[in-house]
Amino acid sequence: MTWSEMRPLLEQACGDTLYMVGWSTLIAVVGGLPLGILLVLTDRGGLLQNLAANKVIGQVVNIARSLPFIILMVALMGFTRLITGTTIGVQAAIVPLAVGAIPFFARLVETAVREVDHGLVEAVQAMGGNTWTVVRKVLVPESLPSLISSTTTTIVALIGYSAMAGTVGAGGLGDIAIRYGYQRFETGLMWITVAILAVVISLIQFAGDYAARSLHRRGAHAGPAPKLRLLKAAS
Repeated sequence: MTWSEMRPLLEQACGDTLYMVGWSTLIAVVGGLPLGILLVLTDRGGLLQNLAANKVIGQVVNIARSLPFIILMVALMGFTRLITGTTIGVQAAIVPLAVGAIPFFARLVETAVREVDHGLVEAVQAMGGNTWTVVRKVLVPESLPSLISSTTTTIVALIGYSAMAGTVGAGGLGDIAIRYGYQRFETGLMWITVAILAVVISLIQFAGDYAARSLHRRGAHAGPAPKLRLLKAAS
């Protein structure tokens, strides 16, 4: 296969992969962020302590995370068809990608939020701040560098999942690698898709790491004044 034949295939596949990963990341963040925070708030000593609810949520997250993605895709076929009207193609792939990424991201959020200085939480409460104020002005802002790193990790994982989704006709670079690189013995095209995936992942990882480091340095250099203003705003 010549480059002129490969190029349109690769351009379409790259667009499909970015589309799938972009939408599934957005859904994962929207669903996983509150879920991860809820795991912290309902835990022992949390602001909304409810050990029974925490255990149920934790078990659901653990079960969802433990399922291999290929099995998750098959298990969700009925749900995917209900949402998108089909079980193949780019639109259909977003459903299992997002469902698989939500619990993954939620655990990363939980770890990030637990790292926040509890003294700040107590200070905001002492100033009369409620749970929503603590979440909005302390937990999320203070854990933001870690949350960005968690998002980067999730995006990288989703790129790998999207390539796997190509094995069942989801489109994207994984589909190209399977249909042309493996089934039609176009080894050169397969290695090009691998190289593209490696470059994309490297760029995303670099951008995420840079953003997280920048926010961390900004917070470290700002000193206590911003936190004092935060406490005043919460009162």
